[in-house]
Amino acid sequence: MSNYLEKFEKMRIAGKLAAKTLDMLTENIKPGISTNYIDKLGYEFIKDNGGYSAPLYYRGFQKSLCTSLNHVVCHGIPSDRILNEGDAVNVDVTAIVDDHYGDTSRMFCVGETSVKMNNLINATYESMMRAIRILKPGIKLGDIGYEIQSFVEQKGFSVVRDFCGHGIGTSFHEQPNILHYGKKNTGMELMPGMTFTIEPMINAGKWEVKILNDGWTAVTKDKSLSAQFEHTVGITENGYEIFTESVKGYSKPPY
Repeated sequence: MSNYLEKFEKMRIAGKLAAKTLDMLTENIKPGISTNYIDKLGYEFIKDNGGYSAPLYYRGFQKSLCTSLNHVVCHGIPSDRILNEGDAVNVDVTAIVDDHYGDTSRMFCVGETSVKMNNLINATYESMMRAIRILKPGIKLGDIGYEIQSFVEQKGFSVVRDFCGHGIGTSFHEQPNILHYGKKNTGMELMPGMTFTIEPMINAGKWEVKILNDGWTAVTKDKSLSAQFEHTVGITENGYEIFTESVKGYSKPPY
């Protein structure tokens, strides 16, 4: 018992720094800035607050966070690309503090976004929260996927299959894999002390994706819009804890 309480305390600290980084970026994300600028701000904030950006040099990745715009599903690489009015961007931050990882992402709207994008963002956020709200010891991993898939498909959207949530703690990616689609009452049973991410990637069109030549950037095959949110969570004796909640109460756009 004491082991996981100590682990949870460290996960809170790492998770809070990741969440505070997104909180800080909220007032800076606007038309006219580059995704490289977002990366620079994120890197400096994490470093100045006693952490390290996990993505930097991870498997050769050259940036401190991921910026995924519009039809980019995940792992978008910050660049000189300027944000324009109407863009939507997912910013994915992972902070390491005291060898523990906090991993979280949010969608940001750049000025006024389309009704379709707004509906997709709302459904994606709600699907993640529906999955989180059922968490407790005894439920199965398939229940998490079922909550997300059944909700977004009812809205006419689709769940990306190629990427999933993951165990996290003193490593960036651990077992188990957390699929965002599935059947009730299948898969591993949740137990107190487990820590993992839930990070549904939801497409406005079909679920298939392709990886660009840079080896990282995943985009929708049919060029439809995509959205994602992510929290790091822990399973307690009778429920769950979210380690990456916004300190300022931000959840989804508009912030």
